[in-house]
Amino acid sequence: MNFTSKIFEYNNSIPLNEFIEKSLYDPKYGFYMKKNPISANGDFITAPYISILFTEMIGIWCVSFWEKLGKPNKINLVELGPGDGTLSKNLVNTFYNFKKFNEIYKLKLFERSKHLIKIQKSKIISDKVEWISNLNEIKNGPTIFIANEFFDALPIKQFFLKKKQWYERYVENKNSIKLKFVDKRTVLPNFKKICLFDYTQGQNFLEFSIDTVNYLKDISKILNKHDGGLLCFDYGYQNKKMFNSLQSVRNQAYSSILSNPGNNDISHLINFSFISKLSNKLGLKVVGIADQGKFLKKIGIVERANIISKNKNFREIKNIYFRLKRLIDPGQMGKIFKVIFLKKRSNKFDLGFK
Repeated sequence: MNFTSKIFEYNNSIPLNEFIEKSLYDPKYGFYMKKNPISANGDFITAPYISILFTEMIGIWCVSFWEKLGKPNKINLVELGPGDGTLSKNLVNTFYNFKKFNEIYKLKLFERSKHLIKIQKSKIISDKVEWISNLNEIKNGPTIFIANEFFDALPIKQFFLKKKQWYERYVENKNSIKLKFVDKRTVLPNFKKICLFDYTQGQNFLEFSIDTVNYLKDISKILNKHDGGLLCFDYGYQNKKMFNSLQSVRNQAYSSILSNPGNNDISHLINFSFISKLSNKLGLKVVGIADQGKFLKKIGIVERANIISKNKNFREIKNIYFRLKRLIDPGQMGKIFKVIFLKKRSNKFDLGFK
């Protein structure tokens, strides 16, 4: 039985979110469960892979947050979906330069893929690091969550309003010849109960991830109880009006979502307006939403690039600024990638957003 047949073993059509879940996270065939897609020759690359400057600035931001919290003698850092481990590895190296912080922090990696955990463990050799499979394992101490391209890879449902009737998008495997999208009449979930507000207001199209909602609920409980915040980098938009943002990538090029399940990355654009409203309902303070480029410049990435460029040869300097441009230029990652910072209401930290 091939993977497509396995996906549709019990039904010839399944909801979109179920198709995405199986395509990305099937224990044997799922895209993230059997390979490392992050490399220069892989399916895509992320900001930590592009330049160590990105990680250094996040590390300094974390230390600054800890200082604003009153320098507690214990703090958790949690990376959500650490991928190939590049960000966490470089965070560990960055924190060596901050003696007091280096003594008291613990870095917890939340990862579903056993394959990626093996890669992370081979790359990150440190007694400061541990792997967790459930956020409820975080029991005490202020916590800083870091999510870089985490929420965009969570499965979503899609709903359409046609002639005053809602439909849900499914994926159909008819006669095992070719997969196709089909829309089926549906009754919407009770979003007011799930999200604490009417998710459908003013919308004729919805993208909805119950995983995103559940993760934010878990994170909010931890932050409201123990203090801290969530710093999230992802590509997305701030308009309240939703649209079909589903996309697929393979070998650093757009690909067909329905072709060759398990061998394509499937993702969507994050609706930061939704994240913001849900977080407020969960009792968190949304400090701000910024373009990645503006955020990184505000916390000093250009100045840091200038410092490390000293005493370098022309080729090395060119490489530093070429990579910097990829991170901050509006025509590259600087604008389409957004940064949102959520925190417990009582703390006053706002570095990078004011």
